[in-house]
Parts: sequence; C-alpha cells; structure tokens
Amino acid sequence: MNKRQFNFTRLELSLDKCLGNFRYFRDKLEKSTKMLVLVKANAYGHGAVEVASMMQQAGADYLAVALPVEGVELRGAGISLPIMVLTCGTDFFEEITNNSLEPGIPNLYTLQALNAHLERSRINSYPVHIKLDTGMHRLGFCKEEIPALLDYLKSCPRIKVKSIYSHLAASEDPAMDDFTTGQAQEFLQMADSITQGIGYKPMYHLLNSAGIERFPQYQFDMVRLGIGIYGISALDAPEVKPFASLKVKVLQVKKLESGTVGYGRKGIVAPEGTVTATIPAGYADGIDRHLGCGRASFSLNGHRVKTIGNICMDMCMLDVTGVPAAAGDTVTIFGEDPTVNELASILDTIPYEVLTSVPRRIERVVVKDGD
Repeated sequence: MNKRQFNFTRLELSLDKCLGNFRYFRDKLEKSTKMLVLVKANAYGHGAVEVASMMQQAGADYLAVALPVEGVELRGAGISLPIMVLTCGTDFFEEITNNSLEPGIPNLYTLQALNAHLERSRINSYPVHIKLDTGMHRLGFCKEEIPALLDYLKSCPRIKVKSIYSHLAASEDPAMDDFTTGQAQEFLQMADSITQGIGYKPMYHLLNSAGIERFPQYQFDMVRLGIGIYGISALDAPEVKPFASLKVKVLQVKKLESGTVGYGRKGIVAPEGTVTATIPAGYADGIDRHLGCGRASFSLNGHRVKTIGNICMDMCMLDVTGVPAAAGDTVTIFGEDPTVNELASILDTIPYEVLTSVPRRIERVVVKDGD
C-alpha cells in the first residue's frame, strides 16, 4: 500500500480478501474449467481496472463487461485477458473489433448487424458468444429460433462461435431447484443442437456465482463469477468476504451549544450541547440521503457515531459527542464495521446497490491486509 496520506475519501480494496474469494470458487471446479469474472458496472462499484488487474494476477481466464465502453476502458488500462461484452448493441462494433472485445449475441438482428460490420471491415473468424434464453426471459435465442440462427451462421464465415451460454434465474434459491435443473437441461439440448449444426464445439457456460456453489455438475467448459468475487456466498461460506471499505477523513469538529445542524434544520443540538464532525462525503459519494438524521452510524476511532441532520451532496455531519475526534481522523462508512449489508438493510435494498452507488470520483486503492 502507498503510505502517503490520502485526501478526503477513498474505497480501499483488500487484495488478500479478493484473491481468497477467487480461490474459494476456483477450488470448486475441475482444473480444466475456465473462470470468467464479471467486472461490469465499474466492477460492481469496486473499480473495474483495479479488480480486472487483480483477476489477471489471480489467473482468471476471461472478463465480462456489460457495455462496449467498459471493455474499451480496460484495454486502455492494459488489461490483456479476453473480454466478453454482454450487452453489445449494434452501434459500437468498430470499438468492439478495434479493441478485440468479444460480443454476446442475443438475437439474429444483432448477429446480422455484426456480420455487416465484419464484411465492411474485411475481418474474418471474429469470436462471438451466443446467448440462449432458457427461462430467464430477458435476452437470448429461444428454442424455436435455433434453426434460423443455424441457417445464418452457416452463411457467415466471418463469424466464429467462441461460446454458447445462458443465465440461471434463481440458482441461489433451493425452492427453485427444479426450475434451475430444467434450465440446465434445456441449455444443454439447445447448445448441443447448435454445436451439431455448425460442426465444431464452442465453450459452454451457464453457472453464475450461486450456481458454482450449488450446481457444480453443470460447470461445463466455463463459469461466470459475479457477485461471489465481491463477497456474497449463496451458502454463506465464511471464506467469502466483502473486500471494499469506504473511508473518509474528518474535515472539522465543532462543539455546538444550541441550534440545529444541516439543511432543513433536521439535526437538533442536545440541551447539554452536541459535538459534530463534518466529513467530505455525501449522497454524491454513495452515502444515500436516507442514511441521515441518525438512521445510520459509522465507525470513528473504535466507536460508532450516528449521522446528524440531512446528508448533503458532498458532506455529512456526525454526532461525535463523547467520542475522541479531530480533523484528519478516519471514518469508515462501510467495511468490516459497519458492513455494507448493514447499510443495505437500513435502506431496504441489496448490498450491490450501495456499492455501485460509489462514484468514479472516489479513488480506489488496492491494499494488502496488514498494511
């Protein structure tokens, strides 16, 4: 870790915990099974370049992003792993091919548009990933569309099917196991029909993070590790740990004898006085406005301190009465204490809405445990 003092706010990423999560899921697979790690949405808010670099170090075989622009960013940062684009659209094929990104193809329209681009660019055997709809009903070819897909693929020497994949809808839920098993069987039948039709065997991949833990018999040639790498286990495995901590430094400490705190005068100074600490992070930094007015508490010098008053755009205030506090002290918004799960529970949402709310203006810093 760089020992320089950081300014304002940063998201610390534990290299050790991240690599530990990767090893946990890797150990559940055959040695020949490839690992694709999702780094879409700025790596679920953690920092796409930082996480992609860690995954390249860990030995991942593939990365996946949602949008072409995300893949272009990774290439610009020197990431050399194969990168799959899950939602390629039809407007950015030049950026995709110029950066050696591999598009997911959910329908014939997208495939035709890509092929037209490849013809104009005189590109041959470009790798694509065929998406099948086996019950998620979001994107992908349905069973009745496979014959038309095969007819078109046979006329497209410029396209090489690198993999065939689908997405499980409820692999984390034991009550839905029959549905999940049905999805796997449907996927295998559809994928095999494509393989037979094109005359060569692409990679198959179906499992997400919960699927890796609960249905390893369907690991096929590759798996896609998403929320698991960021610390969520469908089995609540203790080996899987969140590795992001949002930390901010105190700007100023005030001893108030009377009055109110913040916009709307929602923070009330106690009759005996209140000591407040102002930190330079607000709802524009991922601290949801609904965490204000004492609904959440953060960690300062080993103590929990509640928010006081409304959360501002770039700042918020904490009630530090009775707690040692000074300008320059570090406040943990989430990490080990409090956890992102705790904040998500207060907001009645999932942890990844909290994480993906941390904006790009917040510095991401990879640290080693013990630094």
